[in-house]
Amino acid sequence: MPHIPNQSTRPFHALAHNHARASWPLIQHIVAGLGLGLSLVAASFTAQAQSFPTKPIRWVVVAPAGSSLDVIARAMQDRLKDNLGQAVVVENKPQAGGTVGTNEVAKSAPDGYTWVMSYNGPLSFAPYLYPKLPYQPLKDLQAVMITTSQPNVIAANVQLPANNMRELVGLLKASPGKYNFASVGNGSSSHLTMEYIKAVTNTFTVHIPFNGSPPAVLSTLSGETHLIASVPTVIAPQVKQGRLKYLAVTSAQRYPLLPDVPTVAESGLPELKGFEALAWNGVLVPAGTPRAVVDRINSALNAALHDPAVKDRLKAAGLEAIGGTPEQFTKLIHDESIKWAPIIQRSGARID
Repeated sequence: MPHIPNQSTRPFHALAHNHARASWPLIQHIVAGLGLGLSLVAASFTAQAQSFPTKPIRWVVVAPAGSSLDVIARAMQDRLKDNLGQAVVVENKPQAGGTVGTNEVAKSAPDGYTWVMSYNGPLSFAPYLYPKLPYQPLKDLQAVMITTSQPNVIAANVQLPANNMRELVGLLKASPGKYNFASVGNGSSSHLTMEYIKAVTNTFTVHIPFNGSPPAVLSTLSGETHLIASVPTVIAPQVKQGRLKYLAVTSAQRYPLLPDVPTVAESGLPELKGFEALAWNGVLVPAGTPRAVVDRINSALNAALHDPAVKDRLKAAGLEAIGGTPEQFTKLIHDESIKWAPIIQRSGARID
């Protein structure tokens, strides 16, 4: 009987070669199909961006009417409508230091029709303040563009017997707990700027939180509170009317829109050397929003923000337009989170 070779004894490389040769047309077919599929997806996203938007956009602002965030959004509204061809409807949701509105947008459909105007409180501070924060800023949200970034100003009731930071620190050291400060909310830049000052100067002053800048400023005007750190938007008109006074700005260098106001670091106190605390804000959409749509929104926002009329309106309110790319805003959120984590932890600030 003739010997019949056992197929399994043939060299493995020969089997593999024959199998690969037989399978190659199938592989080519699969690869071509995948390429076609990816091309169709890309074409779909491009078409989506080109047709976007086809209905009004909801813009959640996580601060009350009259606040700096509200001023920015409403200053840009008309230009955005002109650029996008659809109305952009502003809705104020200031609850829980802006985390309610931020979370609502994080959980919304990722289609580009729901935006949030949020700030450093809900985006970089909240993970260290809330034990059960219902969203992760850089996981559940897609950063689109920084709108403005500016220092806080530290202002005081005109009756406070301190006119600069050196005098204020001396006052607080002489009478721990006698004086208090208003903030625009727990965990806000307004709040943590003062906690930063307290920590580095080893002083104590009582924190009185409010829901947004209008009531916080009103409390300082009335004398219910003695101090406030906030963006210049709502402070500048009160200073011009002689109802509040500037003590300092919290930027590393003097703020171009308030060139006569010294920085905190200019106090000459060694513990305040190099002090900087900025307030910033920007626009985000739900994570998973197609990049082509994100880019379309970014383009419209940048165009509106740098419109001369919008820039003039913001400048009059003490706000400096920034703009930029989604990547720049993402980096800012990340870097600020790292910077402020130890300050928050040292202050013991927690929000249940």
